[in-house]
Amino acid sequence: MSQASFPFAIRSPTASSEPRVVDDHAAVDALFSLLEDDDCRCILDATDGVARSASELSEACDLPLSTTYRKLDPLVDAGLLSKRLRVSRSGSHTAEYERTVDDVTVSVTPSGVEVRVSHRDVTRSASVTV
Repeated sequence: MSQASFPFAIRSPTASSEPRVVDDHAAVDALFSLLEDDDCRCILDATDGVARSASELSEACDLPLSTTYRKLDPLVDAGLLSKRLRVSRSGSHTAEYERTVDDVTVSVTPSGVEVRVSHRDVTRSASVTV
């Protein structure tokens, strides 16, 4: 499955800490595709609790910047990363990314496979740097 476009998002409908069951087969397939990708997992690890720019992620994950950008869009589209503006007093504003999920749990139930995604609240205002 191509990671180029995602017509859906694996997002929490509220700011609740209650895990959301993902029952759309296309969303589950896309989630698994992103999580099996080594580069995407590195980006998710590098954005755990800290917002980073694409160039910071490129360096942290030892990826070319073009690859980093190619991986960021599907992660944001799927709701695994948030994207916001890092405002700088110098006037050079940069997009920054932070992981929005805490856990993805896969269970086998009598009705089939169940996937639960626990989201964290990263809805803060844009950060300001000097």
